[in-house]
Amino acid sequence: MSAYSLYSLIVRLFNVYEFLIVVWCLMSWVPRGTGKGGVDAFRDALAMLVEPYIGLFRRFIPPFGGIDFSPIVAIFALQLIERLLLSIIF
Repeated sequence: MSAYSLYSLIVRLFNVYEFLIVVWCLMSWVPRGTGKGGVDAFRDALAMLVEPYIGLFRRFIPPFGGIDFSPIVAIFALQLIERLLLSIIF
């Protein structure tokens, strides 16, 4: 595996996870159904991937005015981790 391929893979994985966080945030605006539909199954699967990471930030960042800012901080932290990781490896 070339260095460019590894670099590209790392960047792509971080981008996909950031995209999943954004989709998860947008899904919070969609009303829940009966729990049997495809949207609810997708939301639950997405929550299993995203909420453990977001939960780390929710412990330290309380909602302000009913708005949860922890996903924004989580994405910034993920970008910082990505840059640090890439600068160490490459």
